[in-house]
Amino acid sequence: MPSSTVHLLRHGEVHNPAGVLYGRLPEYHLSERGRQMAECVAEHFAEQAHDGARIVLLAASPLTRAQETAAPTAAALGLELETEPRIIEAENHFEGLKVNPAELAKPRHWRYLVNPFRPSWGEPYEAQAARVLAAVVDAARTAVERGGDGAQAILVAHQLPIWATRLKAEGRALWHDPRKRECTLASLTSLTVDTTTGAVVSIRYTEPAAALLPGAATTPGA
Repeated sequence: MPSSTVHLLRHGEVHNPAGVLYGRLPEYHLSERGRQMAECVAEHFAEQAHDGARIVLLAASPLTRAQETAAPTAAALGLELETEPRIIEAENHFEGLKVNPAELAKPRHWRYLVNPFRPSWGEPYEAQAARVLAAVVDAARTAVERGGDGAQAILVAHQLPIWATRLKAEGRALWHDPRKRECTLASLTSLTVDTTTGAVVSIRYTEPAAALLPGAATTPGA
């Protein structure tokens, strides 16, 4: 049966000197390290293409940091960068704030902390996984239409939606400790999809920009 691998690429490091949870806020650009990460990923995919990979689709979340991460890969592969709204960052009540014990202790936030399993402070994990998986399956099918069986796609997205999608595809509980997500900056969570059934048949995780991670931002979800 025809299949396609869809690479969920997390964006690179963002310039965020205030250390806030920026979520869907506009105009959060890549830092210098983030731009280097994006170039590193572009080199990785250029090497893959040189070795025979047929990468025929590249799309990114509408947020600035995702678009900027995708740009070097678009140039390296000669692909038009498309925008995929379904892979945008999760909604979050704490957007624009520093999420620390002092902030969480404020009474105005308490009603958002009652159910960490959903979670009550933002978009449900199930909703995130559902929208991203739908985008993945559509990307896989489009890749096969454009490039035949085995053609690949890249979707540039964000840590939490990527991680929720991986947990869902692996049949694991979606509630988790944000500090334990395996989804570093500029990492790839690669899902191979049976395009006939839409089922994810395998998952692989890699870090093409691993050399740039020491000293990078570590804010969960940032």
